[in-house]
Amino acid sequence: MTTFNIEQLQAELEHKSPRVILKKALEQFDNIAISFSGAEDVVLIDMALAIRKDIRVFSLDTGRLHAETYRFIEKVRKHYQIEIELLTPDRGLLDVFVKNKGLFSFYEDGHQECCGIRKVEPLRRKLSHLDAWITGQRKDQSLDTRQAVPEVQIDGAFSTAEQQLVKFNPLLNWSSAQVWDYIEAYQVPYNDLHEKGYISIGCEPCTRAVLPNQHERTGRWWWESAAKKECGLHAGNLKE
Repeated sequence: MTTFNIEQLQAELEHKSPRVILKKALEQFDNIAISFSGAEDVVLIDMALAIRKDIRVFSLDTGRLHAETYRFIEKVRKHYQIEIELLTPDRGLLDVFVKNKGLFSFYEDGHQECCGIRKVEPLRRKLSHLDAWITGQRKDQSLDTRQAVPEVQIDGAFSTAEQQLVKFNPLLNWSSAQVWDYIEAYQVPYNDLHEKGYISIGCEPCTRAVLPNQHERTGRWWWESAAKKECGLHAGNLKE
């Protein structure tokens, strides 16, 4: 990793194209990985492989994903001939949680505790060994939580006193339409659930199809307010 100033880097990358941001991220950091779960992330993988062949990719296996999502992960692995590291929850934490609260407590008391065990804890373990990570989050995914996100930032949610973690968001200013234009143009693999009305896809119990013209996040944690629709991976986006 080379020395840099985060404010200068953000000024340099503001409103730049995803490829420019990706290229800078992969030049600046060797110890960097792409977080993969949805359509946006495969676009990033497709772009990144044209820049550097030794990219690292990881995905969160919460144990509650749709069958189609597991097949999607395997489809991406084979299509690009890459390794995808699957991160799983801590068995001890998960066993206690399920024993005490069952499998669907999030419908009653919110998704944060379940996501904390199934997503945030394994992600924290992974990120503690990285200098930087690349995400597929976009501003238009949430008018409530993602409008102030920059192209590059110090990750306030996962940095520690011992480790400053940098987070790149190359697709920040792209729309959903631009993502799907790229997928069609470059024949990028995608989750079969998208053909069944699903747009934003997470765990099976917390995701549903949306109606035409509904916002994509309507199908995620639909029983909660829009301002709470972050699972903890991007908790720094939430407003106090």
